Amino acid sequence: MSFKRFSFLAVAAALLAATTPAYPALAGGTTPALTAFDQAFAQINDYTYNLRAHEVQGGSVQDRVYAYSFMKPHFAKTLITSGDGNGSGGVWAGGNQVSGHQGGFLSGIHLKVGLHDGRATSMLGHTIPDGLMQNAVARYKNVAGGLSQHVGGRIDGVQTDEVVLVPSNPSAQDNGATRDTIYFSQTSHLPMREILYVGDKVLVDDSFLNVKTNTGLTQNDFPF
Repeated sequence: MSFKRFSFLAVAAALLAATTPAYPALAGGTTPALTAFDQAFAQINDYTYNLRAHEVQGGSVQDRVYAYSFMKPHFAKTLITSGDGNGSGGVWAGGNQVSGHQGGFLSGIHLKVGLHDGRATSMLGHTIPDGLMQNAVARYKNVAGGLSQHVGGRIDGVQTDEVVLVPSNPSAQDNGATRDTIYFSQTSHLPMREILYVGDKVLVDDSFLNVKTNTGLTQNDFPF
């Protein structure tokens, strides 16, 4: 689906917002879509998906696709399959370190580096666990600010619920984001897309693609 079509649907959804209930909240707030996600996530032991990530910093843009795997309680693995750093990957097993490798001829060299080491993060400093869907959703429940839920547009033919967070203190949030929006599938109740804004400019645009749950991953799939 093109961004142009999605933008049109987002405008249409905004017109419906006046008749959609808002849920003013501070830290610890929730909406029906967030509650539905928690209930769905409780039934998931592991998952895989492709994260299509678009980040903007000043005049620089980074577009990547990550192949993600996750197993409860805290095992995550990712591989950059497209874009800057193609072929690089890492494993996180909780804690403050990542075991990883760079792409190309360096792919055979595995190193353990700090979680926030530039070799293990995106252009905006996002870490491997930052890309996990439950951590993206956690922001909307834990960050102080105004919280609302609206009718979302369709993404890849799936009707969505849109949750919007306006942080009380943007300077303390992810790269100064002033508005966070996340779209949940009304079918699976899992996130499909997240867009962070600074003013009217897009800071981050992430899509959660090809999500598969309870695939049977084991700790052997996360060599650390």
